[in-house]
Amino acid sequence: MPTRPTIIALSTLLLAALAADPSFASGGGGGGGGGGGGGMTSLSGQPAVDPTYKAAVDQIEAGHYPEAATLMEAYIGRSDTNANDADAQNWLGYAYRKSGNLDAAFLHYDKALAINPKHRGAHEYMGEAYLMTGNLAQAEEHLKILDGLCWLPCTEYSQLKSAVAAYRLAHADTPADKVSSVR
Repeated sequence: MPTRPTIIALSTLLLAALAADPSFASGGGGGGGGGGGGGMTSLSGQPAVDPTYKAAVDQIEAGHYPEAATLMEAYIGRSDTNANDADAQNWLGYAYRKSGNLDAAFLHYDKALAINPKHRGAHEYMGEAYLMTGNLAQAEEHLKILDGLCWLPCTEYSQLKSAVAAYRLAHADTPADKVSSVR
């Protein structure tokens, strides 16, 4: 039977290996939106980022959301593979939400979650969009899902939890029946 120090050493190695694996570390995006995507492979065998995808993400990071949405729509519209990129759909939803187009944001968050129901970024951002519509119950549903997906603390859960807390504080004097249940 392995000794306690051996078990601790093996556990540490396993956690280090999991943390070093990009697919585990990225966790399906979030915190900043997508987390990957852009689909191509370079000559070195490493994923290469599609230039349109990269330009869209760069526009998001610069706060130019309408331009980002146009670019990401072009990327998604170019192929079925791109249209089935959960990270791209999530980024597009984010760009639309930040542009104030919540209907389009919900559409693309729904698409991201249809492609990858465990996409943490899409759950976080959908929850934030629900808060923008006054739908606290739906935001809390996405927080609950994130709580189940993040068995270790994760940024997406922490950020949505903070947004829900801020929403509750800002609406503390609003009766529950006055809070919208739209969408």
